[in-house]
Amino acid sequence: MLDRLFQLRARGTTVRTEVLGRVTTFVTLSYIVFVQPAVLATTGMDPGAVLVATCLASAFATLLMGLWARYPIAVAPAMGHNFYFAFTVAAPVAAGGLGYGWQVALGANCLAGVAFLALSLVGLRERLIDAIPDSLKHAIAAGIGLLIALVGFEWAGIVRPVPGTIIGLGRLAAPPTLVAIAGTLLTAALLARRAPGAIVIGTLATGLAAGLTGFVRFHGVLAPPPPLAPTFARLDVGAALRPELVHVVFVLFFLGLFDTVGTLVGVAEQAGFLEDGRLPRAREAMATDAIGTIVGTVLGTSTVTAYVESAAGVQAGARTGLASAVTAGLFVVALFCAPLARMAGQGVPVGDATLHPIVAPALIMVGSFMIRSVARIDLADPPAGIASFLTLVTMPFAFSITEGIAFGFIAYAVLMLAAGRGREVHPLLYLFAALFVIRYAYLT
Repeated sequence: MLDRLFQLRARGTTVRTEVLGRVTTFVTLSYIVFVQPAVLATTGMDPGAVLVATCLASAFATLLMGLWARYPIAVAPAMGHNFYFAFTVAAPVAAGGLGYGWQVALGANCLAGVAFLALSLVGLRERLIDAIPDSLKHAIAAGIGLLIALVGFEWAGIVRPVPGTIIGLGRLAAPPTLVAIAGTLLTAALLARRAPGAIVIGTLATGLAAGLTGFVRFHGVLAPPPPLAPTFARLDVGAALRPELVHVVFVLFFLGLFDTVGTLVGVAEQAGFLEDGRLPRAREAMATDAIGTIVGTVLGTSTVTAYVESAAGVQAGARTGLASAVTAGLFVVALFCAPLARMAGQGVPVGDATLHPIVAPALIMVGSFMIRSVARIDLADPPAGIASFLTLVTMPFAFSITEGIAFGFIAYAVLMLAAGRGREVHPLLYLFAALFVIRYAYLT
């Protein structure tokens, strides 16, 4: 039956290989089960409910990827997207955010998911991606990586706010900071040795050290899943339809626009799924993350998308949707790990700051993964290089993914016109740049 459903023999694989591949993938990406509640809890969302929403949305979308698109690709809340959700859209104005609150942020996220789905089903999503220069795509990924790493450094206590220079070195001798630094070095060492599940092992080891030193409480390992009620169906779509939130929906839409395609193509190329450079069943695969996002916002979590960590499972031999079904089951099992997630997200007061030393190493390492995209930026081309640079540095400096994208788009459009190469720019990019200029004029 399994062979008929997933074409195991035709793909040259076995049930054992598929199970091993998916366990490998889950171990590699399971850090999101601990990180997502910690990140979204900064908005006032209930971390236990976020854990349940994350696991259920991931299980649903990953199972859909396996049964509908029939690919061994896991789907879960995206790093970077969750930071935009928490620290830009939902964060209060006093903290540098837009101050819309998490309910409106979920509503905007849902609208973006609906747009994803519509464009995926009619096949326009890939064309819109082509409108964005490759260098800007890579700069956006790298800039988000720097922003995530900056939050990791702040949560570890390695850096702190300093009058005059804005940011400076933190109190490195503080016990939580020492534990975070040790956890970061351990995780980096495991990654250097190519250990499967290096980030989750590092996170668990850091949590153990934090528990032993006594500045976080151990709440146990397993427990019944927390209630979902605090976040279930709490999204405010009506408020998200207000004109002033158009740019929020656009950025959420844009981030999801090329994120899934990049992951799908990269993993598919590694697995040998591409046929004449095209991905079979691409429409189903791209629609999966859109549906997952819509379901996720109803449950209470941010954008759900295909995970590049699926490449670890492919490397271990996974080739069919059966592998995704196994991963979906493991996400359901993770529902019972709420005590560990609660411990991982626990804040530790140090002076005027509240540190999160257990999850900080994971954020720093994820940032290091994403910065690799810099190598693919065409720095030899001045318009692309300068626009990419502005995108890259604006995100962490302004603590905003939106501003990084805006600066990059506007700069690229202006510089290409100045270079006499305006015809090489896709009309949609001019439109996006113009909308960002109008937004700044409105804000001013």
